[in-house]
Amino acid sequence: MHGAATTAASAYKVFWPNALNLDILSQHDTKTNPLGQSFNYREEVRKLDVEALKADLRALMTTSQDWWPADWGSYVGMMARVSWHAAGSYRNTDGRGGNGTGNQRFAPLNSWPDNVNTDKGRRLLWPIKKKYGNKISWADLISYAGTIAYEVAGLKTFGFAFGREDIWHPEKDIYWGDEQQWLAPSDERYADVKDAKSLENPLAAVQMGLIYVNPEGVNGQSDPMATAAMMRETFARMGMDDEETVVLTAGGHTIGKCHGNGDASNLSADPENAAPEAQGMGWFNTKGRGIGRDTVVSGIEGAWTTHPTVWDNGFFEMLFKHEWTLTKSPAGATQWVPITINEDDKPVDVEDPSIRTIPMMTDADMALKVDPIYREISLRYMNDFTGFSETFARAWFKLTHRDMGPKSRYIGPDAPQEDMVWQDPVPAGNTGYDVAAVKAQIRASGLSDVDMINTAWDSARTYRGSDMRGGANGARIRLAPQKDWAANEPARLARILSVLEGIAAATGASVADVIVLAGNVGLENAIKAGGFNVAVPFAAGRGDATAEQTDAAAFDVLEPKHDGFRNYLGQFSEIVMPEEMLLDRAQLLGLTAVEMTVLVGGMRVLGTNFGGDKAGQFTERVGALTNDFFVTLTDMAYAWVPTGKNSYDIRERVSGQTKYTASRVDLVFGSNSILRSYAEVYAQDDNKEKFVQDFVAAWTKVMNADRFDLKA
Repeated sequence: MHGAATTAASAYKVFWPNALNLDILSQHDTKTNPLGQSFNYREEVRKLDVEALKADLRALMTTSQDWWPADWGSYVGMMARVSWHAAGSYRNTDGRGGNGTGNQRFAPLNSWPDNVNTDKGRRLLWPIKKKYGNKISWADLISYAGTIAYEVAGLKTFGFAFGREDIWHPEKDIYWGDEQQWLAPSDERYADVKDAKSLENPLAAVQMGLIYVNPEGVNGQSDPMATAAMMRETFARMGMDDEETVVLTAGGHTIGKCHGNGDASNLSADPENAAPEAQGMGWFNTKGRGIGRDTVVSGIEGAWTTHPTVWDNGFFEMLFKHEWTLTKSPAGATQWVPITINEDDKPVDVEDPSIRTIPMMTDADMALKVDPIYREISLRYMNDFTGFSETFARAWFKLTHRDMGPKSRYIGPDAPQEDMVWQDPVPAGNTGYDVAAVKAQIRASGLSDVDMINTAWDSARTYRGSDMRGGANGARIRLAPQKDWAANEPARLARILSVLEGIAAATGASVADVIVLAGNVGLENAIKAGGFNVAVPFAAGRGDATAEQTDAAAFDVLEPKHDGFRNYLGQFSEIVMPEEMLLDRAQLLGLTAVEMTVLVGGMRVLGTNFGGDKAGQFTERVGALTNDFFVTLTDMAYAWVPTGKNSYDIRERVSGQTKYTASRVDLVFGSNSILRSYAEVYAQDDNKEKFVQDFVAAWTKVMNADRFDLKA
């Protein structure tokens, strides 16, 4: 029946290609978790015997398995690659990807061409996962294996933190590109392939199925300078600067090797397409040994350094002390090899140490030699091994922890105590002030309910559950760049903040708390105006970040280009519809489809639209929290008439007069069959109070989305 279900899903898109797919809002339903809803991974991982785990991982690194032999008797290269490729899928444009969920176990990542044979690495880790069970997630184990691999090789690492919780099914609704084939030409995701910055957002990798850049060059054609330009943009979208790009590339290639000693056409299907007897693995060689020296992975063949299992400065020395020429690997891949090289500088064969082999470089490696900025950094580190090691250790830590969120989420004895700006640090907040007194001052401030509600929403809506950045904690809405974002209506925001900051200073509360509390006050007023008396929960304790604790450039990617909750559409797109952008923001906020529905309906009647726009205000009682939006939406007394690409008139059928206006986001709650079923619930006469209760619960969820101290 699995095939039948798949066919049915495909047929749905064939018959209704424009149907809004809500699956992204339920992709991590708790029903899919075999550990049950009561399981708390963060409590379990605190019971982990970290020293015993380290010992087991170190033993694994040098215990070669017959079914998948270790190169030179060491798995350090393989385990570093498994971790690298899990973390390297992260992109800062929307915070998705990365190693924070163990998503490498599932399609599409488990079957990306760039992830060839990472399945073997995870299977080598399985005995350790089996032993420690629920006390360590796959996400943590995959990340930790790479860190321990570098330690075994000889690097002094910067530290490691546990706390990544596994997901239990594929994230099929993450946009990795719309190409219909693996490794389709880069031209399909660049407006101009010669302009690296024209890479389609939110993507970071240059081709479908790659982690970052093509090691053979742009579209497989060697051109190190062009590759350097793509590296700079791609690594920037991974949150890395030039210095980090150089050390991560060099450090990643200091240990291990590429595998291309064979015919890639002889490889079996990838894991997701493999036959049952493959047991979840793929890419087996159907002819010959296919292991050891005869392994085919990327198609490129060879090691980068003389001693590929040792952490040393061999990469830079090999790169700069030789001249290089283009050639083809046995698998037909383009790679660089030294024109001349001493026998002693060659790495030995992975199986027979009496045989010396030719080292190689990829186009990405050569980019470090020809790009002026990369070259300067590389030469500096070639002559400063200590500096290289320290910088790489920090960059590796950032790579493997970038999507974990703030340091407060770190668990384990080796978690570093240092605050780093990329962690978006927030000082501890005060909880000892008089909340009632603060609310009294807010009520006496003269601020309107809609101003207070909008400011609280704008502060909190930046949260991204993908990498746990943004949110109301820290009150960064008062700092650059957020205070100047168009979506935040800077002039209005400055006026409101000047009042709320004064209240914070007078009461000892943080500005972050006062912003949220003011939103709650405005909401409570609106609830009373609607005829109910419901308190809005509040938890004190947010802190106020400083400009020095804020990497302004790194926060640029959080700027809302759209916000369907406030009917804000910075730019209409013919490709991505406003209702699809609403789903994207709702998913990043961690909302369900029901929570999204109740929030949009409530925000409309509250009058919170961007710039005071009237679209979707289906009520005569603007400012009161009522279910009027849903009542009007489901009332057949009205006709819905398009007036533009994103505008509609709601006209009385009898008189023909325009009663209200609407956007696509408004009308999707009546046109989509699933969303309409929710809208009808909230339109019922007996669910008026339920609507208010559900709105308050969803509002509070957004306000507390980044309060990890409440979720520990």
